Amino acid sequence: MVAAIIIATFIISVIYAHSRGVEKQKFSRQLFDHSTFMAPVNMFMTGFSRLPTRQPFFDTDTFPELQKLSDSWPVIREEALRLQDHIKAAQAHNDAGFNTFFKRGWKRFYLKWYGDAHPSAQVLCPETTRLVSEIPSIKAAMFAELPPGAHLGKHRDPYAGSVRYHLGLATPNDDRCFIEVDGQRHSWRDGEAVLFDETYVHWAQNKTDHTRIILFCDIERPMKWRWAQRVNQWTGATLMAAASSPNDDNDRTGAINRIFKYVNALRDAGQRLKKRNRRLYYGLKYLIIIAIFAAIIISGIM
Repeated sequence: MVAAIIIATFIISVIYAHSRGVEKQKFSRQLFDHSTFMAPVNMFMTGFSRLPTRQPFFDTDTFPELQKLSDSWPVIREEALRLQDHIKAAQAHNDAGFNTFFKRGWKRFYLKWYGDAHPSAQVLCPETTRLVSEIPSIKAAMFAELPPGAHLGKHRDPYAGSVRYHLGLATPNDDRCFIEVDGQRHSWRDGEAVLFDETYVHWAQNKTDHTRIILFCDIERPMKWRWAQRVNQWTGATLMAAASSPNDDNDRTGAINRIFKYVNALRDAGQRLKKRNRRLYYGLKYLIIIAIFAAIIISGIM
């Protein structure tokens, strides 16, 4: 009985995740997407959300505390521009969440990640770090850079316990540099903010000759009831905090990213196998997924 409930809940949540929005990934891709394994959590987060659940963008006035960031954007921009040698791709395989982005030229510098501010950020950009630390709803923050010609493919982010905030700092101020969320396009502008649900299918592109730099934040999703808000906070403080990635050796590396280098090595081996024998590669891939689902079911029975 317990196993049947677990299986039914998981299947319903996966279908729910796949059906959200106008734009969808191929279902075969959705099955292997990291958002699929978070589908039961995300169905809870969006189901009990105080935000509208059928629109990709939100009015920034929904979070009035974020106005402090917009008002301070010239100061934030100045600190970001001084960090040009520090906004970069992960130097080791220790950033699982954004690993594929680095291959497209995307770069980042963390200010905080579901916990205290990174020590490196407190030293190198103290004003911005202070600003984001003074706003409790900001659970994660970073400077993110999208260079000329970069393109981030269509994807869903895995966690619906937050919504995404972008503040333009040094942008091309050009419609050819944009993010598209569930078919709706936004072009970044200096000093302008945008707020959206990152669990909808979205992608980004910079077709200009100028680099785009933004302040990128995860804002805690407001829930309908206090107990649901506490569940959201607990999930962020445990699961999401485990995905913390460092800027340098002084910053903490979460448990997920401590083991990611081994996962990445297996992934690289898989890609080499795919080039040699696609049929064997996909056969092993499906067996692994089946084994993971079986483990989930068995753990539920136990």
